Amino acid sequence: QLQFVESGGGLVQPGGSLRVSCAASGFTLDRRAVAWFRQAPGKEREGVSCISSSGKTTTYADSVKGRFNISRDNGKNTVFLQMNMMKPEDTAVYYCAASTRDYSLCVKWEDPEYWGQGTQVTVSS
Repeated sequence: QLQFVESGGGLVQPGGSLRVSCAASGFTLDRRAVAWFRQAPGKEREGVSCISSSGKTTTYADSVKGRFNISRDNGKNTVFLQMNMMKPEDTAVYYCAASTRDYSLCVKWEDPEYWGQGTQVTVSS
């Protein structure tokens, strides 16, 4: 069974930190780019961060640059998103997505082959 499961979401205060994880089972991540998307209520889904299949290239939305860090552990078949200095506008459901096409996913934010089910992240005092 192919699964792509996010975890680690929750409630955090403004200025705080949270790490969300995305674990794959039934398929391997080590030849796939992996991205994090988010969708806030009433807003369109947006790309947040992406890491290439090699792990050598990372991309970030302007709104999270300098605050978020994406990394991968191929041995654990897992990708992480470390979120620091969080703001209320970071509140959203966060989804991970994977693709064998690095450019499509990490530059155009398009056409992932796998999606996770999402994890809620809420930034509030």
